[in-house]
Amino acid sequence: MKSKLHRPATIVILGLALLMFLVAAAPNPVTQPSRVIHNQVIVPEEDRFTPFAQTIQAGDAVRWVNMDTDDHTVVSLDAFNTAGNRHLDVVLKGTDNNGGQPGTLVLHFNHPGTFVYYCRFHSHLDEHSQPAAPGPDGGIQDPDGNFGTPMMGVITVVPRG
Repeated sequence: MKSKLHRPATIVILGLALLMFLVAAAPNPVTQPSRVIHNQVIVPEEDRFTPFAQTIQAGDAVRWVNMDTDDHTVVSLDAFNTAGNRHLDVVLKGTDNNGGQPGTLVLHFNHPGTFVYYCRFHSHLDEHSQPAAPGPDGGIQDPDGNFGTPMMGVITVVPRG
């Protein structure tokens, strides 16, 4: 008879102990570092991302801002990406196609690695590190048929320290 009376009390005590453990183990928003957003800007008239390379900490984010009048893209080069955001292909509208406002994109990086990206409207480097024209959808081309220099960059994500 005693064991049947103690069973509900034991379950309640274990439940309270589990609840206290979960509350104590939960992250405290006051002590958690805030997410930092780093800017990655497309420079007008120069068709380049600046800075070309930047290092951030895991948990940070990067904001691309297209200050150019032309549309550009952020395409992940998945063969080299280890920091997430794989299979990405996003158009960033230029100011001409976006009511005078720059197009933006924010990506969050939650673990260490690299994120290599390029604009698919520009030439890119092939497997022999030589410039190659954009794919069948074409791209930005000058009157001489030149697709310009590759427009690419790299984000290195290091552990939060």
